[in-house]
Amino acid sequence: MEKKNIDWGSLGFTYTKTDKRYVSYWKNNSWDEGSLVEDANVSISESAGVLQYAQTCFEGLKAYTTVDGRVVTFRPDLNAQRMYDTAARLLMPPVPIEQFLDGLDQLVRANLAYVPPYGSGATLYIRPFLFGSGPVIGVAPAPEYTFRMFCTPVGPYFKSGIKPLKLQVSEYDRAAPRGTGHIKGGLNYAMSLYAGYDAKAKGFAENVYLDAATQTYVEETGGANFIFITKDNKVVTPKSDTILPSITRRSLMYVAKEYLHLETEERPVSLEEVSEFAEGGLCGTAAVISPIGSITTKSGVIEMPSGMEKMGPVTQQLYDTLTGIQMGRIEGPKGWIRTIA
Repeated sequence: MEKKNIDWGSLGFTYTKTDKRYVSYWKNNSWDEGSLVEDANVSISESAGVLQYAQTCFEGLKAYTTVDGRVVTFRPDLNAQRMYDTAARLLMPPVPIEQFLDGLDQLVRANLAYVPPYGSGATLYIRPFLFGSGPVIGVAPAPEYTFRMFCTPVGPYFKSGIKPLKLQVSEYDRAAPRGTGHIKGGLNYAMSLYAGYDAKAKGFAENVYLDAATQTYVEETGGANFIFITKDNKVVTPKSDTILPSITRRSLMYVAKEYLHLETEERPVSLEEVSEFAEGGLCGTAAVISPIGSITTKSGVIEMPSGMEKMGPVTQQLYDTLTGIQMGRIEGPKGWIRTIA
């Protein structure tokens, strides 16, 4: 299929309307079979559950053109499962996993002209989302729901590219103990907007959120999990019930252990020990890994030994290996790559 006339190399992480999107409706206690539509607009009641009580969740994943010309997605079954779990926590009817994956396949195939070519540095970002579309006034779940999935070609998440980031420890809490920090609900991200604006106004790329209970342990940023590398090359990631289970982070930890033969550990990570690590990074779908250069705290600045110029060597190996699997340059574990076209 002929590609759209897009300057792939100049794309930012912004929305571009594509030709088709997938839509399914939940009424009378069941999901319909779903279909592709051209209309990018959503029409709902002024009393829809999503507008009144923020009953909504979303996912984010990408489609890639591999080195051999295939169009693939990376571990979409885990996105489907995470949305299923999130929906259940918000009292929304979960989208069946097979329907999620079928809708994904239909969406990407219908928009193949927008999938950036291999080597362009761009990808096709896919945004599935679920929301209460039926009218409700009393505080209760909505009577009807809509599941939609659209896609858009995007460039790098951070405009500066893969360069070490300046972070600050936020004065705000991201998620309460026994709250909703472990799900991908829209309400969590709305709460992070002000804090994110505050960070950028002060010259930082992102916030470091600490645990709300003790303000002691590193949890995550507004949109990514953390990984750290010790001086003896152990890969460590924070553990908490209020951290979103990142698919990228889980994949990186597997790659570290099984491909790079490094020791890995998931455990609580205190802020005071961060200065002892050799490298650090933010990991998520959008950027894969963005290296940490420094973290500004109330008591001073933690400067990572890996510096402000480039990724540390272990972080670079992790990045190269995972993106190699995604792009087809390295054979991945069984089931990680879903070929669509």
